[in-house]
This record gives sequence, C-alpha cells and structure tokens, in this order.
Amino acid sequence: MPQRLVVTEMSHEPRKRFAEELRRLRGGRGLSLRDLSREVGWDPSLFGKMESGSTLGGPEVVQALDQYYGTGPLLLTLWELAVGDPTQFKEQYRRYMMLEAEALALWQYSVSAPPGLLQTDGYAREALAAGGLRGKDLDQQVEARVRRRQLLEGEDAPPFRAIISEAVLRMGLRDKQAWWVQLEFLAEVAERPNVMLHVLPFGTGVHGLTNTDTMFLRLLDGRTVAYTENDVRGELIEETERVERLQRAYDSVRDRALSPAESRTFILRMLEEVPCEPST
Repeated sequence: MPQRLVVTEMSHEPRKRFAEELRRLRGGRGLSLRDLSREVGWDPSLFGKMESGSTLGGPEVVQALDQYYGTGPLLLTLWELAVGDPTQFKEQYRRYMMLEAEALALWQYSVSAPPGLLQTDGYAREALAAGGLRGKDLDQQVEARVRRRQLLEGEDAPPFRAIISEAVLRMGLRDKQAWWVQLEFLAEVAERPNVMLHVLPFGTGVHGLTNTDTMFLRLLDGRTVAYTENDVRGELIEETERVERLQRAYDSVRDRALSPAESRTFILRMLEEVPCEPST
C-alpha cells in the first residue's frame, strides 16, 4: 500500500501562504532579514513587511528571491495568486472586484474622490486612514487599492472613461506633497490611449448622479453591470432596467463635462495652484 501523503498545515489563503513560504525559506537558510538584504538587495524592512503579510512587494523582488533560493517560479506563482486574490479586499467589495478584473470596458462618475483605479499611494493611504484603518490592515488595503491600477496598464488594457466632479480636484489632501503627486498622476494618465478623463465643472446644474459614485462594467458575456456607492453603502446592480436608467443619467453627465483635452488643461491648472511640490 502506498504511503499516505501528509497534508501541509500551511495556510490555504494566498496572501498568508505567500508570507509563510517566505518565512520558511529564509528560516531554512538560517538568515536574518539583514542577511537576506545583503544577499539579494532591497531594504530588510521590505522583506519583513512581506513576511508579515502587510505588503506583497513587486514582481522584481519576488523573482530575485526565487533566483536566490533556487525555487524556480514558485514564489512568483504564489505572489500572482496573492495579488489576484479577491479576499484581500473587504468582503462587500469582493464580487465587484472579481468582475472588474474581467471587464472588457469600464466607465465611471466620481463625486468627491479620484476613481479607485486612478488613486496614488498617498491618496489611498490618507483616504483609508480617514475611514478608520490603521496598521497592518491599512497597509494591506492601500496596497490592494493601488494594485488595481495595473488593470489599466499594458497593451491589452481595457478602455476606461472617467468623469470626475470638480469637487474631486478641490477637495485635496492634508499632505500637499501627496496631493501634488495625485494631480500629476491624473494629468499623466489622461494622455494614455485607453483612458478618457473628463472634468465636470461646477455650475453645470443638478443631475441624476449628483450624490452617487457610479461605475459601469461591460462583461465577457455582453452584459453591463453597475456599482453605486455613497458614504453609507455600496451596491452591485445587475438588473437590466436599473443599469440602463443609470447609463442614461451617466450620458447626461458626460454631455455636460469638459472634453478630455480641456479636462487635462483644467487639471494642470489645479496642479499649478498646489503650493508644495514633491522633492526630487
């Protein structure tokens, strides 16, 4: 009779499993974090955060670790699974995030904050901290939000149209340097071929989405779904009639917004008004 295999006690959660594997490999070599830093490069604090699960790191550092430990593509595979794991997001957002990752096209209206797909690290951190997140939970949610930007990168990136209220550009952050970086990123991403960014200036009147952030996703099966969110709750909407009603409201908002070229000029003008530029 063949010997029964022993089931590993390592976690089945992708993010935790990745961190456990990193700790196991380093422990097997008898290395400290500083030793690993000397051997592979990168700051030892980064390896500490990766092993604690507070950050996943980037593909470059993970590939370097695979090469150092001689593990082939093991760590990079675990990293990819962790990055794509919907459980890294809060439970109420997970189904939406799964659909977002597969969408053929996306379009959004944002009331008071940059779209999640266009938020920088600094903006995401201050916004999430204002919502009460701290410590490791804050680090994980910031990383999860910022990694969503990868959806809009690369040759096969889906088209994304975003309309942002002028209020988004007037709200700002307490950290002026972080706000400068956010505005600069909006101006940069507005030049990408797959992104159309519109500003809805003040004075255009009340409309059907005045108080509601709204995202639309065109899915592989041809359906379009919507996700609406305010300060209290978010809702994934799949009923055709409700989605079409929201789309008509969105089209009305788009008709009132500035063109992409005018919008980028508007953002650059706002950028000039920020008193503190990031240090070089």
